Amino acid sequence: MTDTKKTWLPYKWELIILLWFAFLFNMADRQVYNVVLPLLLKDPTLNLDPVRAGLVASIFLWVYSVLVPIGGYLGDIARRKWVVVGSLMLWSVGTVLSGATTGLIGLVLFRSIATGGGEAFYFPSANSLIAQYHKKTRALAMSIHQTALYVGIIASGFVAGWLGEKFGWRAAFFLFGGIGIVLALIMCWRLKDDRHEEDTVKARAIQRVPLRELLKAIATKPTVWALSLAFCCFYFAQIGYITWMPTYLSEKFNLSLKNAGFSSMFYHHVAAAVGVLLGGRVADMLAQRRRTVRIEVEMFGLFFGAPFIYFMGSTGSFWTCCLCLAGFGLFRGVYDSNLYAALFDVIEPRYRSSAVGLMLAVVFFFSAFAPVVLGWAKVKIGLSAALSMLSLAYVIGGLILLFARNRTFMRDYYDESAAPAPTAEA
Repeated sequence: MTDTKKTWLPYKWELIILLWFAFLFNMADRQVYNVVLPLLLKDPTLNLDPVRAGLVASIFLWVYSVLVPIGGYLGDIARRKWVVVGSLMLWSVGTVLSGATTGLIGLVLFRSIATGGGEAFYFPSANSLIAQYHKKTRALAMSIHQTALYVGIIASGFVAGWLGEKFGWRAAFFLFGGIGIVLALIMCWRLKDDRHEEDTVKARAIQRVPLRELLKAIATKPTVWALSLAFCCFYFAQIGYITWMPTYLSEKFNLSLKNAGFSSMFYHHVAAAVGVLLGGRVADMLAQRRRTVRIEVEMFGLFFGAPFIYFMGSTGSFWTCCLCLAGFGLFRGVYDSNLYAALFDVIEPRYRSSAVGLMLAVVFFFSAFAPVVLGWAKVKIGLSAALSMLSLAYVIGGLILLFARNRTFMRDYYDESAAPAPTAEA
């Protein structure tokens, strides 16, 4: 049944706008800590040293990895609207309270547990909602949503850095967390739970998925494992780059911390925004004629991004390094554009939120070791060589996807066009 209401903006695109801003503050709140970290270390009330500060960041990732599968399962058995809104409210309140904390315990409770835990519940349900409302435009819609990640990181770097210098580190937490709370209230009003909500939500109970059935549906598909392992390779390189690239530029090219922070993030993420939109559009155009196109676009992003990572770390020219950062970002965006759309090609709609949660749990757990591994490599072989070696992670991830594309993908493929009407979906 179609909606007879005529509006200037179809709801499926209003949904993308709402979730785009939610995801922007998700990433901005996550990045605030990294931006103002030098000020946190200088604050005598916190009594932090680099090890304790790093521990806060690691606990954040591990809390996220533990809770995100729970968030994914909740998105499959509960109303996704309230999972998304509740997640946004929780991490925003945690961000505000992080700005009010006076010690390590407070940072662990409010930053690592409240903020990290709140963020863990957002992404699976948000992507499942996007997939529900977007069929032929799925990769494009997810690509637009993904650009919020890049804008959030860049914006947080500028705004949080400026606020920290002018008003102290607490101001950045208060601002980003406060806006997030207001946005959560707006989404209570505007966010819908189901494309057919007006006709069906009163006529059916929420379909609850037995846990054993869920795990069987996901774990027995080799393509899901391949996509998850490739994602681990991809994100390991990303975490290593985000953590150490500012230090690398500062040490190798004698940049100030402000300029190093800007250069390390800006060129990469602007190019990534271009790549993610381009990859999403191309995949959507070809997906109707070529079922394997989404996993092929991911392979393309990893294989072609690897050389840029290698030369990013090995070049002796600052501007060549910036060019490589942009190339790395462009193909990172191409990979990002079909990250979840490719997963949904092999997962039934009723399991998708949980599948995203389980995949993110694996990825975040292993990627949390990247800063430590690169820190060790910095001492042993130098940061330049360590960053270049991240290109191997991309190559390995691409080979895993190539294997899945040739051996398992078509067997695991879920044909939505032959499935029952979406009114049965929670």
